[in-house]
Amino acid sequence: MRVQQNILNLPVGSWTDDSSLSLCLLDSLAITKKLDLEDVMNRFVMWLFENYYTPNCRAYDIGTTCWKAIANYKKNGDWENCGLTDERNNGNGSLMRISPIFFYLLKTYGPDVMKNPESYKVIHQTSALTHAHPRSLLGCDIYLAVMFEIWNGTEKDKILPEALKKVHSYAETDKKIEDEFYHYDRLFMPDFAKLPEEEISSSGYVVHTLEAALWAFLGTDSYRDCLLKAVNLGDDADTVGAVAGGLAGLYYSGEEEKGIPEEWLTKIQCRDFIDGIIEKAERVWLGN
Repeated sequence: MRVQQNILNLPVGSWTDDSSLSLCLLDSLAITKKLDLEDVMNRFVMWLFENYYTPNCRAYDIGTTCWKAIANYKKNGDWENCGLTDERNNGNGSLMRISPIFFYLLKTYGPDVMKNPESYKVIHQTSALTHAHPRSLLGCDIYLAVMFEIWNGTEKDKILPEALKKVHSYAETDKKIEDEFYHYDRLFMPDFAKLPEEEISSSGYVVHTLEAALWAFLGTDSYRDCLLKAVNLGDDADTVGAVAGGLAGLYYSGEEEKGIPEEWLTKIQCRDFIDGIIEKAERVWLGN
Protein backbone atom coordinates (compact mmCIF):
# COMPACT_ATOMS: atom_id res chain seq x y z
CA MET A 1 0.00 0.00 0.00
CA ARG A 2 1.40 3.39 -0.98
CA VAL A 3 1.95 6.19 1.52
CA GLN A 4 1.14 9.82 0.74
CA GLN A 5 4.20 12.01 0.19
CA ASN A 6 5.11 14.54 2.88
CA ILE A 7 4.71 17.65 0.71
CA LEU A 8 5.25 20.07 3.61
CA ASN A 9 8.62 18.47 4.41
CA LEU A 10 7.79 18.26 8.11
CA PRO A 11 9.62 16.02 10.56
CA VAL A 12 8.06 12.59 11.01
CA GLY A 13 5.29 12.71 13.60
CA SER A 14 4.45 16.38 13.05
CA TRP A 15 0.87 17.61 13.15
CA THR A 16 -0.79 20.44 11.29
CA ASP A 17 -3.71 22.81 11.74
CA ASP A 18 -6.29 20.05 12.19
CA SER A 19 -4.66 18.70 15.33
CA SER A 20 -3.65 22.14 16.60
CA LEU A 21 -7.20 23.51 16.53
CA SER A 22 -8.59 20.29 18.00
CA LEU A 23 -6.09 20.59 20.85
CA CYS A 24 -7.17 24.20 21.40
CA LEU A 25 -10.77 23.07 21.85
CA LEU A 26 -9.89 20.06 23.98
CA ASP A 27 -7.57 22.07 26.21
CA SER A 28 -10.22 24.73 26.72
CA LEU A 29 -12.76 22.07 27.72
CA ALA A 30 -10.25 20.57 30.14
CA ILE A 31 -9.16 23.83 31.77
CA THR A 32 -12.48 25.69 31.97
CA LYS A 33 -14.47 22.49 32.70
CA LYS A 34 -17.24 23.84 30.48
CA LEU A 35 -17.78 24.97 26.92
CA ASP A 36 -16.43 28.53 26.90
CA LEU A 37 -16.35 29.57 23.25
CA GLU A 38 -14.62 32.86 24.02
CA ASP A 39 -11.82 30.91 25.67
CA VAL A 40 -11.68 28.60 22.64
CA MET A 41 -11.23 31.60 20.35
CA ASN A 42 -8.49 32.97 22.59
CA ARG A 43 -6.65 29.69 22.14
CA PHE A 44 -7.16 29.85 18.38
CA VAL A 45 -5.48 33.26 18.52
CA MET A 46 -2.62 31.77 20.55
CA TRP A 47 -2.16 29.16 17.84
CA LEU A 48 -2.35 31.43 14.81
CA PHE A 49 -0.47 34.46 16.08
CA GLU A 50 1.75 33.02 18.83
CA ASN A 51 2.50 29.56 17.38
CA TYR A 52 1.19 27.82 20.49
CA TYR A 53 -0.37 24.34 20.14
CA THR A 54 2.14 23.56 17.37
CA PRO A 55 4.80 20.85 17.15
CA ASN A 56 7.59 23.01 15.75
CA CYS A 57 6.74 26.58 16.83
CA ARG A 58 4.99 27.27 13.56
CA ALA A 59 1.31 27.25 12.57
CA TYR A 60 1.12 25.09 9.44
CA ASP A 61 -1.25 24.93 6.51
CA ILE A 62 -3.74 27.56 7.63
CA GLY A 63 -7.04 27.70 5.73
CA THR A 64 -8.29 31.06 4.50
CA THR A 65 -11.64 30.88 6.31
CA CYS A 66 -10.02 29.94 9.60
CA TRP A 67 -7.45 32.70 9.23
CA LYS A 68 -10.07 35.35 8.50
CA ALA A 69 -12.38 34.24 11.31
CA ILE A 70 -9.62 34.18 13.91
CA ALA A 71 -8.32 37.55 12.69
CA ASN A 72 -11.86 38.92 12.94
CA TYR A 73 -12.03 37.80 16.56
CA LYS A 74 -8.60 39.19 17.38
CA LYS A 75 -9.68 42.55 16.00
CA ASN A 76 -13.23 42.76 17.38
CA GLY A 77 -13.37 40.30 20.31
CA ASP A 78 -16.78 39.05 19.18
CA TRP A 79 -16.81 35.24 19.10
CA GLU A 80 -20.49 35.10 18.16
CA ASN A 81 -19.99 36.91 14.86
CA CYS A 82 -16.41 36.20 13.81
CA GLY A 83 -17.15 33.14 11.65
CA LEU A 84 -17.72 33.42 7.92
CA THR A 85 -21.20 32.83 6.53
CA ASP A 86 -20.80 32.94 2.75
CA GLU A 87 -21.39 29.78 0.68
CA ARG A 88 -17.81 30.04 -0.57
CA ASN A 89 -16.63 29.53 3.00
CA ASN A 90 -17.56 25.86 3.23
CA GLY A 91 -14.12 24.43 3.67
CA ASN A 92 -13.38 21.68 6.18
CA GLY A 93 -11.92 23.91 8.89
CA SER A 94 -14.63 23.36 11.48
CA LEU A 95 -15.25 19.69 10.66
CA MET A 96 -11.57 18.91 11.18
CA ARG A 97 -11.56 20.22 14.79
CA ILE A 98 -15.08 19.38 15.99
CA SER A 99 -14.42 15.92 17.49
CA PRO A 100 -13.50 17.07 21.05
CA ILE A 101 -17.01 18.47 21.46
CA PHE A 102 -18.12 14.82 21.55
CA PHE A 103 -16.97 14.58 25.17
CA TYR A 104 -18.83 17.70 26.24
CA LEU A 105 -22.02 16.52 24.55
CA LEU A 106 -21.74 13.03 26.03
CA LYS A 107 -21.42 14.25 29.61
CA THR A 108 -23.97 17.05 29.21
CA TYR A 109 -26.73 15.27 27.29
CA GLY A 110 -25.96 11.54 27.48
CA PRO A 111 -25.63 8.94 24.69
CA ASP A 112 -28.94 9.93 23.05
CA VAL A 113 -27.54 13.39 22.42
CA MET A 114 -28.46 13.48 18.72
CA LYS A 115 -32.14 13.37 19.64
CA ASN A 116 -31.77 16.53 21.72
CA PRO A 117 -32.18 19.85 19.83
CA GLU A 118 -29.91 21.60 22.33
CA SER A 119 -26.98 19.49 21.22
CA TYR A 120 -27.28 20.83 17.68
CA LYS A 121 -27.10 24.35 19.02
CA VAL A 122 -23.80 23.48 20.70
CA ILE A 123 -22.40 21.89 17.54
CA HIS A 124 -23.47 24.84 15.41
CA GLN A 125 -22.01 27.45 17.77
CA THR A 126 -18.71 25.56 17.87
CA SER A 127 -18.52 25.25 14.10
CA ALA A 128 -19.61 28.84 13.55
CA LEU A 129 -16.55 30.20 15.36
CA THR A 130 -14.94 29.90 11.93
CA HIS A 131 -17.42 28.24 9.56
CA ALA A 132 -20.95 29.54 10.05
CA HIS A 133 -22.65 28.51 6.80
CA PRO A 134 -25.41 25.89 7.31
CA ARG A 135 -23.63 23.39 5.04
CA SER A 136 -20.64 23.33 7.36
CA LEU A 137 -22.91 23.12 10.40
CA LEU A 138 -24.66 20.11 8.88
CA GLY A 139 -21.37 18.39 8.09
CA CYS A 140 -20.41 18.68 11.75
CA ASP A 141 -23.85 17.38 12.77
CA ILE A 142 -23.43 14.26 10.64
CA TYR A 143 -19.89 13.65 11.87
CA LEU A 144 -20.86 13.90 15.56
CA ALA A 145 -23.90 11.70 14.95
CA VAL A 146 -21.61 9.03 13.48
CA MET A 147 -19.35 9.29 16.53
CA PHE A 148 -22.31 8.70 18.84
CA GLU A 149 -23.46 5.67 16.83
CA ILE A 150 -19.95 4.27 17.28
CA TRP A 151 -20.03 5.02 21.00
CA ASN A 152 -23.42 3.35 21.35
CA GLY A 153 -22.17 0.15 19.72
CA THR A 154 -24.17 0.32 16.50
CA GLU A 155 -23.14 -2.34 13.96
CA LYS A 156 -20.70 -0.84 11.50
CA ASP A 157 -22.87 -1.20 8.41
CA LYS A 158 -25.71 0.59 10.24
CA ILE A 159 -23.70 3.45 11.72
CA LEU A 160 -24.10 5.91 8.86
CA PRO A 161 -27.80 5.20 8.11
CA GLU A 162 -28.69 5.56 11.79
CA ALA A 163 -26.70 8.77 12.12
CA LEU A 164 -28.28 10.27 9.02
CA LYS A 165 -31.76 9.35 10.24
CA LYS A 166 -31.27 11.23 13.50
CA VAL A 167 -29.75 14.30 11.90
CA HIS A 168 -32.43 14.39 9.23
CA SER A 169 -35.12 14.19 11.91
CA TYR A 170 -33.61 17.29 13.53
CA ALA A 171 -33.26 19.03 10.17
CA GLU A 172 -37.01 18.82 9.66
CA THR A 173 -37.26 21.41 12.45
CA ASP A 174 -34.54 23.68 11.06
CA LYS A 175 -35.11 24.76 7.47
CA LYS A 176 -31.67 26.25 6.94
CA ILE A 177 -30.14 22.85 7.76
CA GLU A 178 -32.77 20.87 5.86
CA ASP A 179 -32.13 22.93 2.73
CA GLU A 180 -28.47 21.83 2.74
CA PHE A 181 -29.09 18.09 2.99
CA TYR A 182 -29.07 17.46 -0.76
CA HIS A 183 -25.37 18.32 -0.84
CA TYR A 184 -24.77 15.17 1.21
CA ASP A 185 -27.03 12.93 -0.89
CA ARG A 186 -24.30 10.41 -1.72
CA LEU A 187 -24.04 9.43 1.94
CA PHE A 188 -27.55 7.99 1.66
CA MET A 189 -26.47 5.55 -1.08
CA PRO A 190 -26.65 1.92 0.18
CA ASP A 191 -23.33 1.14 -1.50
CA PHE A 192 -21.58 4.42 -0.62
CA ALA A 193 -18.68 2.65 1.12
CA LYS A 194 -18.06 0.55 -2.01
CA LEU A 195 -17.63 3.47 -4.37
CA PRO A 196 -14.38 3.20 -6.37
CA GLU A 197 -11.52 5.46 -5.28
CA GLU A 198 -11.74 7.55 -8.45
CA GLU A 199 -15.22 8.68 -7.40
CA ILE A 200 -14.01 10.00 -4.03
CA SER A 201 -12.64 13.53 -3.82
CA SER A 202 -10.38 14.57 -0.95
CA SER A 203 -10.49 18.30 -1.53
CA GLY A 204 -10.84 20.88 1.23
CA TYR A 205 -14.59 21.25 0.58
CA VAL A 206 -16.48 20.14 3.68
CA VAL A 207 -18.73 17.72 1.76
CA HIS A 208 -15.77 16.07 0.02
CA THR A 209 -13.80 15.75 3.25
CA LEU A 210 -16.68 14.16 5.13
CA GLU A 211 -17.39 11.76 2.27
CA ALA A 212 -13.72 10.76 1.98
CA ALA A 213 -13.32 10.21 5.72
CA LEU A 214 -16.48 8.11 5.99
CA TRP A 215 -15.56 6.14 2.88
CA ALA A 216 -12.14 5.30 4.34
CA PHE A 217 -13.58 4.39 7.75
CA LEU A 218 -16.46 2.27 6.47
CA GLY A 219 -14.34 0.47 3.88
CA THR A 220 -11.59 -0.79 6.19
CA ASP A 221 -11.30 -2.89 9.32
CA SER A 222 -8.42 -1.35 11.29
CA TYR A 223 -7.13 2.08 12.29
CA ARG A 224 -3.98 1.61 10.20
CA ASP A 225 -5.85 0.66 7.04
CA CYS A 226 -8.39 3.45 7.52
CA LEU A 227 -5.72 6.13 7.86
CA LEU A 228 -3.65 4.86 4.95
CA LYS A 229 -6.73 4.70 2.75
CA ALA A 230 -7.69 8.22 3.78
CA VAL A 231 -4.36 9.99 3.38
CA ASN A 232 -3.47 8.19 0.17
CA LEU A 233 -6.38 9.91 -1.52
CA GLY A 234 -4.00 12.89 -1.57
CA ASP A 235 -5.08 16.52 -1.92
CA ASP A 236 -6.11 17.71 1.58
CA ALA A 237 -4.66 14.54 3.05
CA ASP A 238 -3.94 15.79 6.56
CA THR A 239 -7.52 16.89 7.14
CA VAL A 240 -9.13 13.81 5.61
CA GLY A 241 -6.79 11.74 7.77
CA ALA A 242 -7.68 13.73 10.88
CA VAL A 243 -11.44 13.39 10.29
CA ALA A 244 -11.21 9.68 9.44
CA GLY A 245 -8.84 9.14 12.36
CA GLY A 246 -11.34 10.56 14.81
CA LEU A 247 -13.84 7.89 13.78
CA ALA A 248 -11.39 5.02 13.59
CA GLY A 249 -9.76 5.96 16.87
CA LEU A 250 -13.10 5.80 18.64
CA TYR A 251 -14.28 2.64 16.88
CA TYR A 252 -11.11 0.61 17.46
CA SER A 253 -10.38 1.95 20.93
CA GLY A 254 -9.13 -0.82 23.19
CA GLU A 255 -8.40 -3.22 20.31
CA GLU A 256 -4.66 -3.81 20.39
CA GLU A 257 -4.48 -5.47 16.97
CA LYS A 258 -6.75 -3.01 15.18
CA GLY A 259 -6.14 0.20 17.13
CA ILE A 260 -3.58 2.95 16.63
CA PRO A 261 -0.21 1.33 15.83
CA GLU A 262 2.27 1.80 18.65
CA GLU A 263 5.05 2.62 16.19
CA TRP A 264 2.99 5.58 15.01
CA LEU A 265 2.39 6.80 18.54
CA THR A 266 6.08 6.73 19.43
CA LYS A 267 6.90 9.10 16.57
CA ILE A 268 4.44 11.88 17.51
CA GLN A 269 6.18 15.21 17.99
CA CYS A 270 5.65 16.84 21.42
CA ARG A 271 3.74 13.83 22.63
CA ASP A 272 4.07 14.80 26.29
CA PHE A 273 2.26 18.06 25.52
CA ILE A 274 -0.58 16.23 23.78
CA ASP A 275 -0.81 13.54 26.46
CA GLY A 276 -1.05 16.22 29.14
CA ILE A 277 -4.07 17.81 27.47
CA ILE A 278 -5.73 14.43 26.94
CA GLU A 279 -5.21 13.41 30.56
CA LYS A 280 -6.74 16.66 31.84
CA ALA A 281 -9.71 16.24 29.52
CA GLU A 282 -10.24 12.61 30.53
CA ARG A 283 -10.42 13.53 34.19
CA VAL A 284 -13.02 16.24 33.55
CA TRP A 285 -15.18 14.71 30.80
CA LEU A 286 -14.83 10.94 31.20
CA GLY A 287 -14.46 10.78 34.97
CA ASN A 288 -17.30 10.09 37.39
